[in-house]
Amino acid sequence: MVKREYDNTILILTVALACFGVMMVYSASSMMALKVHDDGFYFLKRQGVFALLGFATLAITMRIDYHWWRKLAVPLLLLCTLLLAAVFIPGVGAKAGGAYRWIRMPGFTFQPSEAAKLALIFYLAHSATKKEDRLKDFRYGFVPYMMVLLMLIGLMLAQRDLGGSATMAAVTGSMLLVAGTRWRYLVSSVIVAMPTLVYFIMQEEYRRKRIMAFWDPWQDPFDTGFQVIQSQMGFGLGGLMGQGLGEGKQKLFYLPEAHTDFIFSIIGEEMGYVTVALIITMYLVVVLLGLRVAYQAPDGFGRLTAFGISILFGLQAFANMGVAMSMLPNKGLALPLISYGGTSLLCTLFSIGVLLNISSQTVRSPS
Repeated sequence: MVKREYDNTILILTVALACFGVMMVYSASSMMALKVHDDGFYFLKRQGVFALLGFATLAITMRIDYHWWRKLAVPLLLLCTLLLAAVFIPGVGAKAGGAYRWIRMPGFTFQPSEAAKLALIFYLAHSATKKEDRLKDFRYGFVPYMMVLLMLIGLMLAQRDLGGSATMAAVTGSMLLVAGTRWRYLVSSVIVAMPTLVYFIMQEEYRRKRIMAFWDPWQDPFDTGFQVIQSQMGFGLGGLMGQGLGEGKQKLFYLPEAHTDFIFSIIGEEMGYVTVALIITMYLVVVLLGLRVAYQAPDGFGRLTAFGISILFGLQAFANMGVAMSMLPNKGLALPLISYGGTSLLCTLFSIGVLLNISSQTVRSPS
């Protein structure tokens, strides 16, 4: 058996996606930044700073022995839980888009749910490895994890973050299944949760409208279906090779959230189907290589952590792209490494750094 170096393909693709993201954030946001902030470089400068901080974070975490995070798994989960609750404290939490999801920091806002997803992965990997021989027991291998998940999801639903809650639930279920929890427990929990999911969708008018817009955006093309239609138009206008970088029209106040949730549509319009296919392939390769790291990890904690990080990265990426291409209802999830957002970028690069450290400690037979 031989020791491997860092998985350079994951590293190169991650840096390439993040750099491409900074470029596309500028292209998608410059006109809005000029109108709203009187500075066309407003979002570019902020995303550029977070990218530099993220690269520094990546360089540090990829050199920290991933076993160290196991020691911090429980404290990190508790801290993130407190931060999720802190968004509701007047003067601490920041409201945007009708929801409290951010904490005010000097010069920027921090979204605790992004960090909570990673903290949950560390906790699940630590606890499931510790209780490996009892995971098939309903009382010890299922109920405690559901209680933790429900606590976190409850706080996120109070923030009106249904997409993030669903992502967290999917990652938890996937990790527990791989760890050894009986599949029938997980399937039963999904069946029980479905009526609750339907309830949370139906109780909010904007969620009902999103579902209706997904099924038939042309039923109300100037209101509920507007965003979906404009996103579709972006891909249609782009064609095979695109309109050219910076030449897109949808970002000129036609497509809402052009630099965040729907930046993939701007990529399709300006860079074309060829670049869209390349970006999808890059994400897919990172996920598959991450799963290979999980398979070759030297211990249970490393396997589950790498698996959780890879699944979270893949779910968020393909959910965002699915929404932009009208294959899924709008969930409000960012495109990892590309969408504007400092917390998302920092947390994603942090998690990739952990994944790279695990890759440096995997072993395989020499070829």
